[in-house]
Amino acid sequence: MLYFAYGSNMDWNQMRKRCPSAEFLCVARLPDHRLAFTRYSKMRQCGVADAVKAKGRSLWGVVFMIDEKDVSFLDKNEGYAPGRPEKVNSYLRVEKHVYQSKSDLPLTVWTYVANREDDPPLPHVEYLELIIRGAQQWKLPTTYIEVLKETKVAR
Repeated sequence: MLYFAYGSNMDWNQMRKRCPSAEFLCVARLPDHRLAFTRYSKMRQCGVADAVKAKGRSLWGVVFMIDEKDVSFLDKNEGYAPGRPEKVNSYLRVEKHVYQSKSDLPLTVWTYVANREDDPPLPHVEYLELIIRGAQQWKLPTTYIEVLKETKVAR
């Protein structure tokens, strides 16, 4: 499965723990979306990442190739269970089209979007640092990393 990570799963250490089969494929952008923190995570005790539609914006991330054997573990980590009513899931696994940064070739990928909540809290600094560390490691655009660094966090 091709998986587009835009949040904390960009952090290579976290991704390898969750999906040992993961192989980095490329940096990519999801057009007409932006990063937002629209859901509270009990595990992280803060607001967590979501891909929100935003005309004219781009959400940057990375594409990993993941063996099918790891997909159910990734689903579990994202609070998604296939066949369960959508509103019971924390995230939904959806198919999207992203564009490779070097060639602008399209790829069909799976990613997770949050089942949004009203008035979620801000992310904690440690959670945001995971996202920034992943963005820096995979060399996402500098301007995008600067936007990440300006994200408001809970104090």
